[in-house]
Amino acid sequence: MAEIGRIEGGLHLIAVPIGAARDITLRALDVLTAADVLAAEDTRALRRLMDIHGIALGDRPLIPYHDHNGPTARPRLMAALRQGKSVAYASEAGTPLIADPGFQLGVEVRAAGLPVRAAPGASAVLAALCVAGLPTDRFFFNGFLPPKSAARKAALRDLSTVPGTLIFYESPKRLQAMLRDAAEVLGPRDAAVCRELTKKFEEVRKAPLDALAESYAANDPKGEIVVLIDRAATQAIDEDTIRAALRIALREGSLKSAAKDVSDSYGIARNMAYQMALAIKDET
Repeated sequence: MAEIGRIEGGLHLIAVPIGAARDITLRALDVLTAADVLAAEDTRALRRLMDIHGIALGDRPLIPYHDHNGPTARPRLMAALRQGKSVAYASEAGTPLIADPGFQLGVEVRAAGLPVRAAPGASAVLAALCVAGLPTDRFFFNGFLPPKSAARKAALRDLSTVPGTLIFYESPKRLQAMLRDAAEVLGPRDAAVCRELTKKFEEVRKAPLDALAESYAANDPKGEIVVLIDRAATQAIDEDTIRAALRIALREGSLKSAAKDVSDSYGIARNMAYQMALAIKDET
């Protein structure tokens, strides 16, 4: 590997592969090679990755940073950053700070006026969107739902009106119960379960929520799981309702803004809303 010069001080958030070790960027390798201090959610996983790519740790510190030791590990990392050193942080897999214990570290570094930089790369959220076959124009990532059914259902009810694809991480042992609760709360929506993305046994199952729940009733799957659920189907809205909404919007704003507001609110095409608003304006 070519010699890499010293990188700038600050916190460098390194996206690491979610499965295939070669899914790492050249820039991420450069940062891992040159950083003064390394921190990782799983130090063993980072060491394996560095060994695969021929990066020597040398005498640099490799500091564990995870959910259980954050309050005690952060002061050491903050001290290094205040000394002008470069600190590279890697989550166990994927992009740091996305459902990851590194979030609080990033918050404190920014609050101290110190630089935070990202070396972007692999992300289970985006990989799942690519292969699930559900709409990608709008999406909402929720991380993990609550483990208990009552709290999970309440959270799903709060998300029921989100106008985009819902994305969750889920435990294999809770997958069937989560799909069952989602089918009960959200109704007959299409969904996809993406398992072991980029790995040897990658699997994507797409079906209505109730059918997916049934398919996992017999046994729990293995591996890392991302669940995606389509938005609710657009309800049929009668023309009189849309015209009434346009008349109100036209009293409060321009033709263009009225068409946009009603289009967004009722899920109709923007040009259709504009033509209807234009006709209403011509009537007055």
